[in-house]
Amino acid sequence: MTLKNNKISKLIRIGLIIFSSFILLFVFLMQIVLLNNFYELYKTKQLEVIKKNILNKEEIDINDLEDMAYEYGICISVYSNGVNETISNIYNRGCIIGDKKNSEEYIYNFVNSGKNEDSLVTFSKRFGNKTIIKAIKYNDNTYIFLNTALQPLDASINLLKSQYIYIVVVILIVCIVISYLLSRMISKPIEEISTSAKELAKGNFDVSFEANTNLYEINELANTLEIAKKELYKTDELRRDLMANVGHDLKTPLTMIKAYAEMTRDFDNLGVQKRNENMNIIIEETDRLAVLVQDILDLSKMQSKTTELKIETFDLDELIRNVIKRYYILIDNEGYEFIYNNNESIMINADKRRIEQVIYNLINNAVNYTGEDKKVFINVIKNKKKLVVEIKDTGKGIDDKDIKYIWNKYYHNEKKHKRNAFGTGLGLSIVKTILESHNYKYGVKSKKGKGSTFYFEINSKDVL
Repeated sequence: MTLKNNKISKLIRIGLIIFSSFILLFVFLMQIVLLNNFYELYKTKQLEVIKKNILNKEEIDINDLEDMAYEYGICISVYSNGVNETISNIYNRGCIIGDKKNSEEYIYNFVNSGKNEDSLVTFSKRFGNKTIIKAIKYNDNTYIFLNTALQPLDASINLLKSQYIYIVVVILIVCIVISYLLSRMISKPIEEISTSAKELAKGNFDVSFEANTNLYEINELANTLEIAKKELYKTDELRRDLMANVGHDLKTPLTMIKAYAEMTRDFDNLGVQKRNENMNIIIEETDRLAVLVQDILDLSKMQSKTTELKIETFDLDELIRNVIKRYYILIDNEGYEFIYNNNESIMINADKRRIEQVIYNLINNAVNYTGEDKKVFINVIKNKKKLVVEIKDTGKGIDDKDIKYIWNKYYHNEKKHKRNAFGTGLGLSIVKTILESHNYKYGVKSKKGKGSTFYFEINSKDVL
């Protein structure tokens, strides 16, 4: 079964009209159709209250009975020692107690029945109306009979019917007006938000989600969508940067590979040394492409959580020293200095390959951004609660406003991509994903002109 699409405004109007119709129907049943029934029920309960008041009295006082008869508009008859005395209010029309023709037989039968109480609803031919009699045995010699007439309500019902027609018309008109205003107040801002959302889906980030209403829920919806729009814009901007930067990192080595390959092919008299230099450049650029592709694959797998951590015990000190050895070319040829301050074995439980990636990428980042002194510091700080690994450079530092973005793919200071000396530009994003999968805290401390310190904390439970 399929549900038809309906506008909120239409549903609100229909809902209010149905609700109003239900109320009108309910009023019609209660005030017109069932009015006589409720009137009879009301009078019956009234006699029940009077009965309880009488039975709670230790002695019968005729004056009290007269007051009750006047207050409640009923007739009261006291039958004591074979004598029947009727206390009747002059305003009570239709009482049959005291009328020998209508009540004498009923009184006699109740007195001789041995019952403590009895009720009777009968029709008075004399007065032309229904009447209720409540019989009470007060003591062995005294019986009290309460009688109230049910006045005909036909005239009242006819009056209510004539008024009811006007009530229906007025209520329906008011209902339609209110439903229209209410539906406009609710549906219009939602329709505006929906229109803006459709534009956003088309990639238009200039739309604005502003709900001109005092309704809290709709304002919250608009604010949420506004936040979502800003985040989508950032994501789209990062996506464009990613595509541009990946394209840049792919294009540069491919261009160099092609250029040196053509040079080697076209020059027949190229010397062996020059040819080997060209081949080495081609190999280096090919390796750079392989690293880039591998980083993209690793990041994709880790973020999609398709790979599980392989926890094992290993020496973190040995791992760091092995990573530093990879930079011997920079140390020997370009004067880079890697200062590592630890001299003891540190056994931990973690995914060795992933932690190695973290160390390698953080050192790559430090190499790319360190200062003119070409120094990179690696510190391991151990205490009872945690083990902190720091990689520090002496570069220009990072603006405070940029720190929260540096863990994104291909984010660079001043948003200008440069070709890294080592790595691919995906390093910090890989670091973030690996550390979060280990539930390790991480961050960066930076001061403009004094360099940056990237760090992560290994939980004490993982340090042996």
